[in-house]
Amino acid sequence: MREQIVVATKAALKEGDKRRLLTLRLISAAIRDRDIASRFNNKGESTGKELAEPAEILQLLQKMVRQRHEAITTYREAGHNALAEQEAFEISIIQEFLPVEMSEDEIRRAVADAIKSESGTSLKDMGRILTSLKKKYSGKMDFLKAGAFIRQILSE
Repeated sequence: MREQIVVATKAALKEGDKRRLLTLRLISAAIRDRDIASRFNNKGESTGKELAEPAEILQLLQKMVRQRHEAITTYREAGHNALAEQEAFEISIIQEFLPVEMSEDEIRRAVADAIKSESGTSLKDMGRILTSLKKKYSGKMDFLKAGAFIRQILSE
């Protein structure tokens, strides 16, 4: 993933695509920040890691997309459509480096299967079910939606 971002950045620089280049540089800066943060634990002790794990980068990119979706909503409510369009453009660039996300129907089916396989009967089982889903679908599933579906299914 890192290499793809570097290649895309070089291409945008050669093409003179300033908007794309700016977004790619934002991504690179966020990854560098995550790399630095992963070197130390909460107590300030060295973890022995130089770079963030690919799963951490994946989570970072997904978080960036979620933040931009929230910003779009805020900008549209305030009547700042140009800013909302800029955020949407950034989302399209970030999503180039993410795996294809599961549809809502696919998430529902996966949640139902996980509830069955984990023998989930109440909301107390939600953590175990989410852990199972994260192991299997990390990077492909929106876990906020999955959590909502788990609550819905177990409440019925």
